[in-house]
Amino acid sequence: MAYGTVPLVDHHCHGVLRGDPDLAAFESFLTEAPGPAAAGTSFLDTQLGFAVRRWCPPLLGLDPHCPPELYLARRRELGAREATRLLLRGSGIGAYLMDTGIPGELTGPAELAGLSGAPVHEVVRLERLAELTADRTRDADTFLAELAAGVRAAAATAVGFKSVAAYRYGLDLPPEPPELADVREAAAKWLKKRPVDDRVKDPVLLRHLLWSAVATRLPLQIHTGFGDPDLRLHRCDPLLLTDFIRATRRPGFPLILLHGYPYHRNAAYLAHVYPHVYADMGLTLSHTGARAAAVLAEMLELTPFGKLLFSTDAYGLPELYVVGARLFTEGLDELLGQWTASGAWSPADADRVAALLAGGNARRVYGLE
Repeated sequence: MAYGTVPLVDHHCHGVLRGDPDLAAFESFLTEAPGPAAAGTSFLDTQLGFAVRRWCPPLLGLDPHCPPELYLARRRELGAREATRLLLRGSGIGAYLMDTGIPGELTGPAELAGLSGAPVHEVVRLERLAELTADRTRDADTFLAELAAGVRAAAATAVGFKSVAAYRYGLDLPPEPPELADVREAAAKWLKKRPVDDRVKDPVLLRHLLWSAVATRLPLQIHTGFGDPDLRLHRCDPLLLTDFIRATRRPGFPLILLHGYPYHRNAAYLAHVYPHVYADMGLTLSHTGARAAAVLAEMLELTPFGKLLFSTDAYGLPELYVVGARLFTEGLDELLGQWTASGAWSPADADRVAALLAGGNARRVYGLE
């Protein structure tokens, strides 16, 4: 079976740019670094940069690995909308779950659906929901009441929630729900600081958001592992969530650990031993490029095959959807080909597991059937 033909469900992604980026802006989406590349270097000279140059030019009528300047000229010739449409529709992704919590000039769910020709479901970012609520409230009691109403409203339409507590504080949070008096006090302090300190970072409020999502029983995505320098990587090891995971064991509540790298084996262990924990690789495969199959193999050492989900974590560039999808399917082809050839797996089991990883698990976990 050609596993690249299995329809993919991208269970964690973001919007794309509406306009044409220049070379510097294009490069900025190929890294988690906050600034330009060091003098004499380029973010195109990375595993992700090479993967973009391999997989994306043919979708726009160019040869693989063509010079970046030629590729961007072709992009401008087509126009942002048409280039995005061609890239998304050539990605092999059949459904998207979009985290809508990143502000900026990015496409929303309806726009992405129109460009891709595929359904797009919303995942609500808890911290962004809290910040938007704080924008229109003055006192802690009103804030908490409106936040609770916002979570309920989101739960009625979204397929899940997402937390970036790893960025805002770290995953070494006390595991139990905070007392209401503590939440009210933390909210009052934060509201008093705004708009100078407009992002929610207080650990009490972050815990309150997590437990508010748990109460809905919708899937909860939690960022773990590497990202931009807003986080401290040693505080993003998913093992730090062990007590929270134990405290949230309940039927019907899925907890999805995103990305994980370089702690992806730790995420695999947690998915292995806790029934309600799931894992994905996300942007890890894109950034590891030609090594993606090796990293995917490490994730499949312990993760039960019904508990690993595919995602791209694509943001800004439609190219990142293409690369995330191709590296996943190519890596899966390579691994399953080896394992069936050696007799370790039967071809029938390989086909079945490929369908689970590509989309079956996501459809089950998020209720997309």
